[in-house]
Amino acid sequence: MSTVQIQKEQKSELHTKLWEMANELRGNMEAYEFKNYILGLIFYRYLSERTQNYINELLKHDNITYEEAWEKEDYKESLSEDCLDHLGYIIEPKYLFSYLIKMIAKGEFGIDYLEKAISEITESTIGQESEQDFDGLWEDMDLKSSKLGKMVSEKSKLIAKILNTINTIDFHLENMELDVLGDAYEYLIGMFAQTAGKKGGEFYTPVNMSKLVARLATVGLTEAKTVSDCACGSGGLLLQVGKYCKVGQYFGQELTSTTYNLARMNMLLHGIDYKKFEILNVDTLEKDQNPDRQYTVQVANPPYSTSWSANPKFLDDDRFSVYGKLAPKSTADFAFVQHMIYHMAEDGRIAVLLPHGVLFRGNAEETIRKHIVKNMNYLDAVIGLPANCFQGTSIPVCCLILKRERNGNSGNICFIDASKYYVQGKNQNSISDEDIERIVSAYAERKEIEKFCHIATMEEIEENDYNLNIPRYVDTFEPEAEVDLQAVKESIKTHKTNIQKLEQEVQAYLDELGV
Repeated sequence: MSTVQIQKEQKSELHTKLWEMANELRGNMEAYEFKNYILGLIFYRYLSERTQNYINELLKHDNITYEEAWEKEDYKESLSEDCLDHLGYIIEPKYLFSYLIKMIAKGEFGIDYLEKAISEITESTIGQESEQDFDGLWEDMDLKSSKLGKMVSEKSKLIAKILNTINTIDFHLENMELDVLGDAYEYLIGMFAQTAGKKGGEFYTPVNMSKLVARLATVGLTEAKTVSDCACGSGGLLLQVGKYCKVGQYFGQELTSTTYNLARMNMLLHGIDYKKFEILNVDTLEKDQNPDRQYTVQVANPPYSTSWSANPKFLDDDRFSVYGKLAPKSTADFAFVQHMIYHMAEDGRIAVLLPHGVLFRGNAEETIRKHIVKNMNYLDAVIGLPANCFQGTSIPVCCLILKRERNGNSGNICFIDASKYYVQGKNQNSISDEDIERIVSAYAERKEIEKFCHIATMEEIEENDYNLNIPRYVDTFEPEAEVDLQAVKESIKTHKTNIQKLEQEVQAYLDELGV
């Protein structure tokens, strides 16, 4: 079974459960608020199961259950230390997700007990190295909200239904081709986009598109000391990079607090040690949180053509000063690229998704583009991708690959037009594993492929005034079939004759009717 088919099956299963939970919450609150409860509770279940599995492994030779061990002071102290060091948190047996499910079955569950359970997880991290990674993770899930019901009993009954439904979801984490939280987020936002006033594409990159970017960013790499995403959304791109090379440390920045919480949840849900990632809730462009930090690999799918302050003070900011121009206030695309270039390590590389406008727009963007290509010579490849592959926008996008060390390719730029290679979907297109392989192979091999790949010399780039619009370099023109004018003339003559006959027949009928 192909990856796309596996993803479809896993998505279908997950979406069925999400729809079931959304229906339970419908009428109680606005649709865009559903996600705060559903995702928060999915994550709580994951942390519980991770705790249970870890402790079962610790106790497998002790012939004692977690519940029994917790009652013994020596075991309790040892288990707490191990969990806090290895997992970064501890969940007591009486606060495990499975314990709550048993309480629901007995009719003993109350929402205040769930609130206490979640509070205990956060409190267990206070003073620990993991405190920052867990702080405020569930702040968007207000269990005291009257929207869940006026009475405590009503709230408890509603949340109990949600917990029971979550209990039926099989994460398949060891074989998961799906970013569970990321996809759930995209689905919920996409399903209720009009109500929410948001678009999923702003913070979520579909799995196969993330896979493509990650593979392009790691061609020839087996390990990366540091990996960063300056607009990390739900963290899917960071996680994909870790599938193709050994990552030492993950770094991410995200402006939206809700999505920032999701990214931290996602890192933990995918088994990334809390010591190996740092996700910050900051405005990447307006304030460079770590100006001295450099990254081996950077990936990003920043919000397309979003606005930023473009404050003149940034002309003195080391990230932007060398270009002499700032990205326009209305289109921050190049500001993200400039930020990433500044943080690129000596052996660093970047793979970033952007709208096609960055390839040809003029004025300040033209100045910045020319500096990157001519003066820095960092641009290694330009790849055109299909339209309608992202939730919330139907535009086609491109992937720019930049490198400090161009490995003998400093005299050219690889152009690939992959816009025609996609799997058509009902509402959204996708790229298949075969499409990914085609693109990555063409980029890695850098050979001419008719109507698909062209290795443009710097002389060609200069002749085009540093306009990088892909059709200037990859000729995809399909000649039209020759037209036989004599045959067309005969066809028209035949049609005229037939029309005259039909008109005569119609007139004969009209004459009979006296019309």
